[in-house]
Amino acid sequence: MTIKEIQEEIIDEFSMFEDWMERYEYIIELGKSLPLINEAYKLDENLIKGCQSKVWLHSELKGDTIEFTADSDAILTKGIVALLLRVFSDQTPKAILDADTDFIDEIGLKEHLSPTRANGLVSMVKQIKMYAIAQQSKLAN
Repeated sequence: MTIKEIQEEIIDEFSMFEDWMERYEYIIELGKSLPLINEAYKLDENLIKGCQSKVWLHSELKGDTIEFTADSDAILTKGIVALLLRVFSDQTPKAILDADTDFIDEIGLKEHLSPTRANGLVSMVKQIKMYAIAQQSKLAN
C-alpha cells in the first residue's frame, strides 16, 4: 500500500469513533500491538529529542525500503508512534520524504494532545524524515 492509501485507511478508522475517549483507547491498543524493538536499539542516540516521554526510534534499510522499529515508556505515546510506523515503515526513503502528514490534522490528533505531546509528535515525524534522508543517501551510493 502507498503512504496515501494507509493514511486514508487511518482517517476512515478514526471517523468510526464517536468521541475522543474511544480514539484514545484505539491509539493505546495500537501501542500494545507495536512489535517490540530490539533492546540493543534502546540507546540514547535513538531517543527522539523533544518528547516528554522516552521514545526510541530505529531505522534499517531493507532492500530499497526502510523498516522502522520503536518503543516508548508511555502507553499513549507508544500508540502514536505505532500509528506513524504503520504509515512510514516499509516505504522507500523518497516516498517518506515526499509524503505529507495532513492525516494527523484530519483525524484531529494534534489538537487533542497536550502541547508537549504535540511537540513530541512533530519531533517523531521530523526524525522519521531525517532517517529517510540518511537512508536515501545510502541508496544513492
